[in-house]
Amino acid sequence: MTTPPPQGNPFAQGQQQPQGQAPFPQQAGQPGFPPPGAPVPPQPQGRKISFKMIKNIVIVLIVAGVAIGGWIASRDDAAAAAVGDCMHRGSTDDNDPDLEVVDCGDAKAQYKVLAKVEGNYSGLTAQSKCEAEAKDFAYVYTETNGSKSFLLCLKDK
Repeated sequence: MTTPPPQGNPFAQGQQQPQGQAPFPQQAGQPGFPPPGAPVPPQPQGRKISFKMIKNIVIVLIVAGVAIGGWIASRDDAAAAAVGDCMHRGSTDDNDPDLEVVDCGDAKAQYKVLAKVEGNYSGLTAQSKCEAEAKDFAYVYTETNGSKSFLLCLKDK
């Protein structure tokens, strides 16, 4: 009885491979090299800042700056007035005189604040409150804005 010759490399020294198996079989789901001829996925690139993104950020900052500047400019100066401040009337409308705080040395200064009283006052109650707070007042300015309501007692500068 004769034995068949060994399969594989006849020059291998005593090493035999089992028939029908590759030397290193690749397992499914195991990382490694893709099989030959398979497409190579593109390498992920770091996020780059484009001119368009920078332009959009600058536009948002400008719009926010204009909005904040407009809000600050539209604030009522009468609410920021304190006793001793001088005021200028920006409108002839008695319902909205548009009072603004100005330097007392400024030619625009028309009134001086004698008293500022927190609270909601109108009509005769405002007059009587100013009589109690500042005897020589000439004008009363009231502003009703919820919890920020106040009364200014003014005189000519």
